[in-house]
Amino acid sequence: MSPPVAPAGWSRWLVPPAALSVHLSIGQAYAWSVFKPSLESALGLSGTQSALPFQLGIVMLGLSAAFGGTLVERNGPRWAMTVALICFSSGFLLSALGAATEQYWLIVLGYGFVGGIGLGIGYISPVSTLIKWFPDRPGMATGIAIMGFGGGALIASPWSAQMLESFGSDSSGIAMAFLVHGLSYSVFMLLGVLLVRVPRTEKPVGGGPSAFDGPQVSARNAVRTPQFWCLWVVLCMNVTAGIGILEKAAPMITDFFKNTSTPVSVSAAAGFVALLSAANMAGRIGWSSTSDLIGRKNIYRLYLGAGALMYGLIALAGDSSKPLFILCALVILSFYGGGFATIPAYLKDLFGTYQVGAIHGRLLTAWSTAGVLGPLIVNWIADRQEEAGKDGSSLYTMSLFIMIGLLAVGFVANELVRPVHPRHHIPAPESKEKEAADVQRQQSA
Repeated sequence: MSPPVAPAGWSRWLVPPAALSVHLSIGQAYAWSVFKPSLESALGLSGTQSALPFQLGIVMLGLSAAFGGTLVERNGPRWAMTVALICFSSGFLLSALGAATEQYWLIVLGYGFVGGIGLGIGYISPVSTLIKWFPDRPGMATGIAIMGFGGGALIASPWSAQMLESFGSDSSGIAMAFLVHGLSYSVFMLLGVLLVRVPRTEKPVGGGPSAFDGPQVSARNAVRTPQFWCLWVVLCMNVTAGIGILEKAAPMITDFFKNTSTPVSVSAAAGFVALLSAANMAGRIGWSSTSDLIGRKNIYRLYLGAGALMYGLIALAGDSSKPLFILCALVILSFYGGGFATIPAYLKDLFGTYQVGAIHGRLLTAWSTAGVLGPLIVNWIADRQEEAGKDGSSLYTMSLFIMIGLLAVGFVANELVRPVHPRHHIPAPESKEKEAADVQRQQSA
C-alpha cells in the first residue's frame, strides 16, 4: 500500500483529524481500569492479575512501535493505520470470546498481545507525517494528534461504564461490551485510513522552515547516542509515575477515601477516570504547544520537578483532602500526557525528521518498560499492604514515595541531554545531490 500523496491545494489541517480518529480509538486503553472491578468479580482475579492485559498491551505497544517503526516510515501512514485498525479491533473480538467462555488467557492474548500491536503501530502512524506537514510547529502538531490517545478514555470510560450497567457486569456482559468496542472502533478508525495524506514536498504549506532544516540522524545512529538513552530514561520515569495512577485510578480513589465521611461511589470513580483523561488530553496539546515557546528541556523540567511535588502532596495529605488529591492527580496526568506529546518534537530537535518516526518507535520501548513497572509497583504494594491488614490511603503511601524517586532520576537524565555530535549526522539531501553531480562531472571529464 503506497503512501497517498496530497493533491495540489490539499489543506494540511485535514491531517490532524485523520490522526485523531486513530488515537481517540486506541486511547481506550486508558479506560481499562473501568473493567478491572467487573473482571475481578466475574473471574475471581486479584488486582495484579486484572492489570495483566493492560500491562501486556503497553509492552506490545512499545515493542511493535520499535520493530515496526521502520516499516511505518517505509510504507506510510495509511498502511500503518490499516494494520492498527485490524489488530486493535481483532483484540477486542478475541477478548469478547474470552469473556464469554470465561477463558481469561484469551482476554490477555486479545487485548494485551494482538490489541497491543495495534496500539503501537497506530500510535506512531501519524507522527513523522505530522512533523513533515508542520515543521514550523512540531510540538503543536504532534500534540493535537497525540492528545487523542490521552482523551480516548474521556469517551471510553463513561461509555464502558454505561455498557457494563446495561449488559451486566458478569462475564457475558463484559463480553458484549468488548464486542461493541471492537466493532465501533473499527468504523471510526477507518475514517483516518481514508483521510490521511503525505505532503507533496518537504516545505510546509504555510511557509516557514523546511522539514530537513538542521541536523539529520538515522534511526540506526540515534540509538548509539547518549541523547537517545537519556530521553529513554526521561520518558520511562515520567510514564511510570503517571501510568501507575492511571491504570488503577477507579479502585484507587475508592480505596483512598473509603474510611472517610465522603466515600467515593463506583459511578463517581468512573467520573474520576474521565477527569484524568481530560487532564491527560489537555496536557498533550497545552504543554506540547508551550514547549514550542520555552523549549523541550525546560518543559520536561516542569513535568518531572513539579510532578514529584504533586506526589509528595498526595502522600503527605493522605485522605484528609479529596479536592487536593483530585487536583494533584489531574496535574500529574497533564504532565504525563504532555511528556508523550512533547517527546516527538524533542526527538525532532535532536535528530531531525529523516527517520523521526522510527526513532520515536524505538524510544517507546521505554513505555513498554513503564507499562510493567508502574502498575506492578502500585498493584503489588497495594496487595501486600492489604495482606498486612492495612486499608485506605495507607495502601498507596509507599508507592507514592517510590514515584517521587523515579521522577528525580528522570530530572537528572533530562539535565544531561546535549546536542548530538556531528559524527552521527547524515549528509543533507543537497549535499548528496552535489556529490553525485561532482562524480558525474569527473566521469564525463
